[in-house]
Amino acid sequence: MESELPERDLAVLALERRSWAGPGVKERAIREQLGMTPARYYQLLNVLLDDPRALAHDPVTVNRLRRLREARRARR
Repeated sequence: MESELPERDLAVLALERRSWAGPGVKERAIREQLGMTPARYYQLLNVLLDDPRALAHDPVTVNRLRRLREARRARR
């Protein structure tokens, strides 16, 4: 297993780490900086949350997002 995340995955984590000014700003950044749709971005992000390499690279962001994901699942 690779120990390093691909550049695209690192870019997804970096984008997710940032705070966003208002609605639409993050989605525009996803399209412009990563060249993908927001739907694809969130699919990749969800897979990354279960990748131990992502946790090792950015534990604060990954654990925060895991907590949010679990809270959403619990409300369903």
